[in-house]
Amino acid sequence: MGVDLPYYYPINDFGPVMKGMVIGGLGIVHVFLAQFAIGGGAIMCYFQWLAHTGRCAAAQQFLDSYFKFLVLISFVLGALTGVGMWFAAIQISPRTIGLMVHEFHWVWAIEWTFFALEVVAGYMFYRYGGLLLNRRRMQLLLIYTAAAWFSLFWINGILSWQLTPGAWTADGKVWSGFFNTSFWPSLFYRSVTSLTIASLAACVVINTMTGLDVERKRQLINRAAHLLAPMVLMPALGVWYLQAIPADSRSWLLGGSPAMTMFVALSVGASLLIGLYAIVALVWQRLYINGATAALLCALALAATAGGEFVREGSRKPYTVRQTLYANSITREEVVRLRAVGSVTADPYPLRNAGAYLNDQLRLGARVYRFQCSVCHTVSGANGLTHLTGSWALDQKRMNIAKLQFTKPFMPPFAGTAEELEALVQYLTWENASRPSTWEASNDRTAIANIEKWLIEAGPERVGEGEVRSERESARAEARGSLESSEVSFPSMGADE
Repeated sequence: MGVDLPYYYPINDFGPVMKGMVIGGLGIVHVFLAQFAIGGGAIMCYFQWLAHTGRCAAAQQFLDSYFKFLVLISFVLGALTGVGMWFAAIQISPRTIGLMVHEFHWVWAIEWTFFALEVVAGYMFYRYGGLLLNRRRMQLLLIYTAAAWFSLFWINGILSWQLTPGAWTADGKVWSGFFNTSFWPSLFYRSVTSLTIASLAACVVINTMTGLDVERKRQLINRAAHLLAPMVLMPALGVWYLQAIPADSRSWLLGGSPAMTMFVALSVGASLLIGLYAIVALVWQRLYINGATAALLCALALAATAGGEFVREGSRKPYTVRQTLYANSITREEVVRLRAVGSVTADPYPLRNAGAYLNDQLRLGARVYRFQCSVCHTVSGANGLTHLTGSWALDQKRMNIAKLQFTKPFMPPFAGTAEELEALVQYLTWENASRPSTWEASNDRTAIANIEKWLIEAGPERVGEGEVRSERESARAEARGSLESSEVSFPSMGADE
């Protein structure tokens, strides 16, 4: 049996910008626009019914204006950001995307089928809606709305699986993972959010319509506000979601992580402001709001979406797929083996500008940083390791990284040899010293022995020392035999890379 080693990918570097910020920024905009498109179908069906039954004289005019807005904003920008997310994801976390596609390829196919139907129905309405009778218009809009919501249904199962995979971790069955504990609260919450965003966008569109007096606009806004009423369900849905996620993830959100708690507060606060204004001013008092106020409410909705998406991503830490794949794309089973054979021993990709590093130890440290740390951290930019570890003494760096899952409980355990950890410490210290032109390699055997001891004490997943020793010894023996018999040669870490 061969050694369980991770898959290596040529991960892109974004300089001082944290990789998570790139995909997070794209994701927030894409989710906001996608939810606008989903809720937009419901509001268009409602206004088509108003027009068909004669309950609102300007409903047809609004419908035509709104759909053009939806097509130009959501269809175009939504599609671009969607493609951008895939492009960024495969540069940042290809193993996570690969696992998701491997486990749910048929679910993805179903979701894409509904998405294709949504786009086709939308563009048919855009092109031929004005030529159709009211009944046919409604049928086409219902097809669009159903396709959009079922697209959400299928993608929600995959996204919620990342945090709460449920019985999938034991039986590996698709439906065990898909219908997980957070599936339903997440689906209903996103559905209400979609209606909210679409209604607020409607208020913006109404204010851009020419040929309507203020009273007509107020009537349209009051009608659009009817779809804001489901916001009263959001507190209950939020509590339901919190109860469905793991206890440690819930603790991050409720005070365990200041950053995540702050974003929870941002999302809740923005949603509360929108909800209070919507219920009191628009639903109850039936007031008119101008374009500036409507745009401000949309901005608050975007802020609430940003907070919610940050929380959804952050609450999975230290995993990208709970109990399966760590944030740095190393599986739980691989940690012990990589501590025996080295995390970058089989990494075939050379360093960029390897000659800038003064010795092999610094080059090794840079490779360890790239493989284990760079997906969530930069060296000295956003979430930079030199800033986070700059106040730590040398031995403190060694011990804190060796016991990383205890030092920072939302971090994955260090998955490499003691020599690799020492190389990483020396690399960070060199970077923190502004890359001096001379730097001696560390040959402190006492430090290596201490790191070995701390790694054993920490364990790969807080298991006993004897179990770790036994697993390390068997992994090392197996790895030695496998690597000796292999014909694959790995590149050296010299300056000629």
